[in-house]
Parts: sequence; structure tokens; C-alpha cells
Amino acid sequence: MKVEESKEIEIFADIEKDLRYIAGIIKQKGREILSNYTITPPQFVALQWLFEEGDMTIGELSNKMFLACSTTTDLVDRMEKNKLVMRVKDPNDRRVVRIHLLEEGERIIDEVIKKRQVYLQEVLVNFSTEEVILLKNNLMKLHQEMKEE
Repeated sequence: MKVEESKEIEIFADIEKDLRYIAGIIKQKGREILSNYTITPPQFVALQWLFEEGDMTIGELSNKMFLACSTTTDLVDRMEKNKLVMRVKDPNDRRVVRIHLLEEGERIIDEVIKKRQVYLQEVLVNFSTEEVILLKNNLMKLHQEMKEE
């Protein structure tokens, strides 16, 4: 193996490791923020999908969350009981039931996301404006490449 190939492999190993550690820290910080709310991390993920994508069926939400439909149904039952979401019949097909985000669910998601953004802003305080923009652009590009695979 050539020296350049060895260094290139090492670079990708470092990137993977850094991304894994960053994801773990973000997940932990997210859980700390959620501890002040009455929702669980899986409920947060479900509410976030509904917030970003709008009403969806249990099946659609299950696919987004990589959960069994029965697990998602239990999750939605608890969120409905806590007045975060409600089931609504699809006006175009009454056999289809969609999960609709209620005002309280929207409020919680909005608050939690804002707190996560403040945390990120605090972490990036020693980055220049140019570095922050470069980071944003590179992460966006990485995300786009991953979505296309």
C-alpha cells in the first residue's frame, strides 16, 4: 500500500470517528434538553417528522423512524393522550387516517429545536463567520451526497 493511500484511509477513519462522536454528543445534549419536557426521545423524533413533513399515516411515520407499525401506533397513542397529536381522517380517502401535529406538539418541538440551536451556537463561538459558513456548506453537501445514495 502506498503512503498516500494509507494517509487517505486514515483521514476517512478520522472523519467517521469524529462524526460518530459528534452525533453521540448531540444525541446526549438533546436528551438533556428533553429531560425538561414530558416527551421521550422517540416521541421527539416522531413530532419532528410531523413538524417538518406534515401529516402522515402510521405506516409513513414508521418508515421514517425505522420502527414497526405496532411500535409507532403505541407511540402515537401516548402522544395523542398527551394532546400532542391527533388522528384525522384523510378528506380524499376516509379509510386513511393521518397523524396531525397539534399546537402543544408544535410548541414543544419549536422550543426544543431552538434550545438545540442555541447550544450549537455556543459550541461554535470560537469559529469565525467564514468557518461557520464553510462548515454549514460542507455538511449540507455531505447530507446531499448521502441522500442520493
